[in-house]
Amino acid sequence: MKHRQPQRDTFGINMKTWCREHEAYITAAEPSEELLSLHMTKIQILQHERLIHLIVTVMVVIAELFVVSLVVLHPELGIVAALVMLGLAVLLGFYFWHYFFLENTVQRWYRLMDEMRESVKKAG
Repeated sequence: MKHRQPQRDTFGINMKTWCREHEAYITAAEPSEELLSLHMTKIQILQHERLIHLIVTVMVVIAELFVVSLVVLHPELGIVAALVMLGLAVLLGFYFWHYFFLENTVQRWYRLMDEMRESVKKAG
């Protein structure tokens, strides 16, 4: 019988699952320098993800404001511009929701990092 490889993420990783698995791993493990180093690396990855989502969110906000100004200044554009405006508003809602998740996770991980540092300092 052939050994099956674990399924890979074809379209990127699920950030919520990735964060949940890492957090469960570090809270269950004994604090050490290696674990602290791993956690700090994961924080850097999450900070990068958060920065990219902030940039994209700001760009979508600018696009939304542009479309809103078109709808207000040129009402003859009609339903098409209004639908684009609505679509961008829905997209913004999802971006804000995901960015909220990323921001809160990074801040929670900062606290976990501080707790791990204290535990490593006491043990060492």
